[in-house]
Amino acid sequence: MKELVAVTLMILFSFSSAAQEPRYPAALIAKGARVQKAGSGYAFTEGPSVARDGRVFFTDQPGDRIYAWDEKSGITIFKKNCGRANGTRFDREGNLLACADQHNTIIKITPHGELITVYDKGFGGVHLNGPNDLWQDMKGGIYFTDPYFHRDYWEAGHKQEQDIRAVYYLKPSGELIRVIEDLRVPNGITGTPDGKYLLVADMMGRATRKYTINADGSLGDKTLFAPSGSDGLTIDARGNIYLKSGRVLI
Repeated sequence: MKELVAVTLMILFSFSSAAQEPRYPAALIAKGARVQKAGSGYAFTEGPSVARDGRVFFTDQPGDRIYAWDEKSGITIFKKNCGRANGTRFDREGNLLACADQHNTIIKITPHGELITVYDKGFGGVHLNGPNDLWQDMKGGIYFTDPYFHRDYWEAGHKQEQDIRAVYYLKPSGELIRVIEDLRVPNGITGTPDGKYLLVADMMGRATRKYTINADGSLGDKTLFAPSGSDGLTIDARGNIYLKSGRVLI
């Protein structure tokens, strides 16, 4: 079991663990803002997402739980037995979408806690590697990364059956297509608010790539966006991209 890690819920204030004053654009972070520990005792925290009401949801994957934090109540359990949810994202109806790699599925959880399987059919006749992070476009389609991190809760003999670690697009029709095949370990993923571009972090390739989203969901015009990979990434209302790679990069 990994060491217990603390949950730090913040609007990405932490840029360095060193003692010196962090450097960041003054317009992005409130003056005097400091990291505060919101909770601890979790096995491995992942997948933070912010709801419309300001609550922050995150997962404890080995504990198979999703938690919610708000300023008044602190941290409470939102959902147990959630398929080992990892990366999460809220859809336009307020449901929490999640990559759940216990059975290599994409799920959604309603505001009332009902768990619904969105996709569980694998690709090419075999199971996916382990969906990790996702982003929903304006059409309702879902892009998700599918690296391979072996889990001790999988059945004995479980192994990678996909030939590569890829990125997929689940069309609104339910059809699943591969859209990226040449990254080493695709992990964090997000799209721009206008729906024109997709950004994908290659965790081991130490790069974040930018793609143009085509009308059919396929991708084109691959470019290097940042010389850093990331175990998750996000975008703010101004279009700034936040990467997590030992520190937070904007």
